[in-house]
Amino acid sequence: MNDMITQRAELTFKANLRQGRHGWLRLTPAYSVQVVQQILDSLDHPARVLDPFSGTGTTGLVCAERGLTCDLLELNPFLAWFAQAKTRNYTEVELTACLDLAQAAVTQAQEHADSGRVWVPPIHHIERWWPPERLATLASLFHGLQGQRRKQHDLPLDLALIAFCRVAIEWSNAAFNHQSMSFKDDQPTLFRADEQDLIFDAFLADVRQIVAAAHQLLPGQTTVHQGDSRRVADATTGPFDCVITSPPYANRMSYIRELRPYMYWLGYLNEAREAGDLDWKAIGGTWGIATSRLAQWRPNGTTIEHKGFDELISEITKSSPLLANYVHKYFVDMVTHLTSLSHVLAHGAKVFYIVGNSKFYNTVVPVERIYESLLTQCSFSNAKSALLRKRNSKKELYEFVVSAEWR
Repeated sequence: MNDMITQRAELTFKANLRQGRHGWLRLTPAYSVQVVQQILDSLDHPARVLDPFSGTGTTGLVCAERGLTCDLLELNPFLAWFAQAKTRNYTEVELTACLDLAQAAVTQAQEHADSGRVWVPPIHHIERWWPPERLATLASLFHGLQGQRRKQHDLPLDLALIAFCRVAIEWSNAAFNHQSMSFKDDQPTLFRADEQDLIFDAFLADVRQIVAAAHQLLPGQTTVHQGDSRRVADATTGPFDCVITSPPYANRMSYIRELRPYMYWLGYLNEAREAGDLDWKAIGGTWGIATSRLAQWRPNGTTIEHKGFDELISEITKSSPLLANYVHKYFVDMVTHLTSLSHVLAHGAKVFYIVGNSKFYNTVVPVERIYESLLTQCSFSNAKSALLRKRNSKKELYEFVVSAEWR
């Protein structure tokens, strides 16, 4: 591999944090705005773009900013909600209402912060996330926000809840110093009243920043669908002449692990088993119950037409049959996805997959080459991969853009 290829932080989520709506909420695996922009620059104004693994909605927002029509497909209900909020146009009345309700929520939280009667989410070992007094402050703020709800789908409240998610993670013990998430040691706590004020001030500052970005008019149209990428045609109808997406990487990193605090606070999760069930439905998911189910998984006749694939699985099996099953299932799921995708593509549609290779023990999995083989197996043509950047992890790991054309 070329030693001159660098990590290129501008092609990661880090660059998104400074770009308006793209920086509303951090999700470490999110791919770069610039990657989507570069792909679109290479195309002749596609009529309809599809992202079947939309995550935080980066593809949809870039398309909306450019006046394009885009459909997003996302299995996780929290991410679907967030992408909808991120790609929506807001009126001045709605944005003013967001500022007003945020201030009202803080006022109510200040009045009831010492009551000790507010709800906290049922997160296992919640004390790892927040010290008790900090958690009580966040809970009083969340209670204040819920008191401002006017209807089930309240657009101004959606923006304020995004700000709440930001402040909750900013004041947590979560650390993002590598590709996934870990926990810092408990941080020193200021006098309670002082810390409460700092948290409330941080929340209001985040609301103002989000509202300022939401003033941007999006000339394009983005539609978000909640659904399974292995059954694309069940969620949306074509034809699409372009796909730009970044599916989960084959690296056994659970995306739901990082999303759990948001999902518990906002009511998308109520117990740990639900997280495992959702991760099992996701391609590449291994959280909780998904791991035990993985041990029993079998391919049921689906073949992977890549030279050397069976030998690769056998090599990983020597160290871990479970991880071998994980890798095998990942690519079987991708065959199912690509087969389903074919039902909604226009003739000549171009597809772009941003993927990373992986390593299990001493075995490097050439994900980009296997994707090329799977695209060819599923009747796409001109499958090829281009090296994008070095990843901030093991020395053998890189990121690629794999492209192809439908028939």
